[in-house]
Parts: sequence; structure tokens; C-alpha cells
Amino acid sequence: MSYFLSKLTRMNRKSVLGAVGVVAVASTLRYLDKYTNFRTFVNVRLPLPLQDTPWLTLEAPFDLLPQHLPTFDQNGILALSSYRVGPVPSSDISKETSGVAHEGSKPCSCDCFGKDTIANAAAKVGPAVVNISVPQDFFGITAGKSIGSGTIINKDGTILTCAHVVVDFQGTRSLSKGKIDVTLQDGRTFEGKVVNADLHSDVAVLKINSETPLPEAKLGSSTRLRPGDWVIAMGCPHSLQNTVTAGIVSCVDRKSSDLGFSGTPREYLQTDCAINVGNSGGPLVNMDGEIVGVNIMKVLAADGLGFSVPIDSVCKIIDHFKKSGRVIRPWLGVRMLDLNEMIIAQLKKKDASFPNVNKGILVPMVTPESPGDRAGFRPGDVVIQFDGKPVESMNEVIEMMGDKVGVPMKVVVKRANDKLATLTVIPEESNLDL
Repeated sequence: MSYFLSKLTRMNRKSVLGAVGVVAVASTLRYLDKYTNFRTFVNVRLPLPLQDTPWLTLEAPFDLLPQHLPTFDQNGILALSSYRVGPVPSSDISKETSGVAHEGSKPCSCDCFGKDTIANAAAKVGPAVVNISVPQDFFGITAGKSIGSGTIINKDGTILTCAHVVVDFQGTRSLSKGKIDVTLQDGRTFEGKVVNADLHSDVAVLKINSETPLPEAKLGSSTRLRPGDWVIAMGCPHSLQNTVTAGIVSCVDRKSSDLGFSGTPREYLQTDCAINVGNSGGPLVNMDGEIVGVNIMKVLAADGLGFSVPIDSVCKIIDHFKKSGRVIRPWLGVRMLDLNEMIIAQLKKKDASFPNVNKGILVPMVTPESPGDRAGFRPGDVVIQFDGKPVESMNEVIEMMGDKVGVPMKVVVKRANDKLATLTVIPEESNLDL
């Protein structure tokens, strides 16, 4: 008590009155709590040191303060303490704290993460996020719906979504599942038409026609993402429209082989945003309100393991759609592995004749009767040049091939004991049915 009184002597008049008021209320509530069955809530408003910092209002059931244990109400709901941050009422700010130093101050122009950052990002994209519903018919009998999400990426009604939401694949051909109902955030409903769909990437493009203006979302870039960056997943899980969940980027280049997928290598963005049934096709959004991925799947046996197709890959697929009406993927028939210092050291320790290289692409396996086999590739080759340019990664080779099917390409490889060989390979179109 003497310590408390010594502190009071150093306070100004308003601070003393505030402190005495808090003590008086707390004492009264202690008395009420002891002799009554009423639940009382304590609201304490504390001015923080800086004028532009909001007041912090704490609201807690008095009978859940530390001297009591938490209890469940009659509905089995645990009552928890909560807080809210509200603006500082101008009438509550004294001249001492307001000061002229803040007059004419400007909002922070730096790249800050504030309390409205996520909400602002969601607000930019939200109007363009749609709910997609496709009735499932079995022998003429409707037995449920295929639900998903999508994003309007052009005011002409172009919608980006997942292929498995809107089409069934028979071989390399895609067949629409049926009538596609597209519902906007504002409640408008349209019938969608599948323009293009790609089985391998699970990306599809729809089109709706509207006589009134449509919102559109801006496409960003996934190459600038880093692990730990904040992102939000938007969509209609279980048909719950306008749902937003937040999380971070867990990995920017999760390999398809890590997920047990075979065939042409793919990379995904991994995120811990909550993704559920119905989120497929919805956008993954950065804090600038730009689409950086298309949500595609999650690990059912775990929480916080969701995956999205990077938007840069999606843009290339859309370019293929516009150019050829489908995605053309050249195939060499050689498996490739990016080399680094650790892998090179292990290979040289295992075999002293392994070529002296600092970087490159190892060919550990060649498919018989493939373009690579006919060109003369051997297991153990290290690709150092492709189509006349130095290469260090498999992605560079994929970029250089583009959609060049049937076009001869020169490849320089380094073999055991540093022997060089120049090969000519003619890519064929990949058959994803195999």
C-alpha cells in the first residue's frame, strides 16, 4: 500500500483520479463477486503514450479473472477474455498528449503491416471471387453438386478456376460436367462456359456474359514470394461464400515429386492458410491485393498444408490456351536433377571419374526409345549447355523448350573424366496418358 501511495504522489491530477477510480471499482466488484451471483464485466481504458496510438480496451468477465478458474456456460461454451482496439476519441485527448508536433502529420508511407492490411487486401479481390456450382448427374439423376471457387480476371467475364471443379477428363479430352452456375459476391448468378482446361496443371478458364460491369482482380507475381510472406486464401469452402483465411507462405517451390506425383515436374506454393472443400480454384492473394496463386488442394490428414499453382505458371498456361487452345509440353524422355556443391561432392566421393563441374543438370536416367535416348543421352551425363546457352537448372531447360515440339536443339554434356559431347535432341509432345 505504501508503494502505491508513493506512486500517487508522482502522478498528475487526472492520473490520480483514474487510478483511484480503478481501485474503487475493483474493490466494489470484489465485494459484489463475493456476495452475489451476478457476472460483472470490467472495462478499463488505458491511454497509450503516443497520440496516434489507439486506446486499448480490455473487457473480461470479472469471475474469469485470475482469482477464479474458467467455467463453461450452460451451452458448453468457454467464455474467454477479449480485446478490441478502437480509435482515440478526440474529446479524450488532452492538450498535453495531443501537442502541435503531430499537427499536419501524414500517414505512414512505408511498407508496413497494420491492422487493416489483410482486410484491405481482401477488399480489393473479394468482389471478383465467385462461387462455382456444377450439378452431378448419374444416369440422369442429380446426386449432389461439385462446388468450387474462381476469380474474375477480366471485365469481359473471364474466370480462372481449377479444372477438376468444372470438367471430367477422358484421356486428354475434357468434357464439361454439365451446367455451371457462377455466383458473384453481390448475389448475381450467371451460367458459365468452359473455354479451356488442362488436366496436368488442373487449371481451367471459364467465361460468363454480363450486360452490366463485372469486377476484376489483378494478377501479381509469384516469383517475388518468400517463405514467411503473409497471404490470404479466398473462396467458398462448403459453399460458404466470401470466406477469407490468412496464413503465410510455407514453401515457394514444393516439388510435385515431394507430394507423390509422377510425370512432368511441377512446383507448387505451400501455405498454412485454411483450405477446405470448395476452396479449389479460389485465389491466393498477397498483401497488395494481387493474385499470386490458384488454390488447388490440401493434405487431408493434416492441418495447415495447402497448395496453390503459382500465378506465373498459370499465366504461361493461359498464353498456351490463347495460342494453341491447349498446353503443349515438349518431352525429352530424360530425368534431370539440379546439381549443387553438396551433391557434386557426394558423387565425386562415390566415383572419382565424375566430371569436374560446379553446377549443371545431372541425367540419372534415360527412357528407352525416347527422344533423349535417340539423341545419345547416357545416365551420368551433366548438361552444361542447352540450345546454345549455359544452364544450371531444370527450370531453365523447360523455359527454353517452351512449346517447341519437333524443333532440333543442341545440347552439350560433360561425361566421366571430363569428356565433352554435343548432342542433337528433337523434343516430342508429351503424352500425359502414359
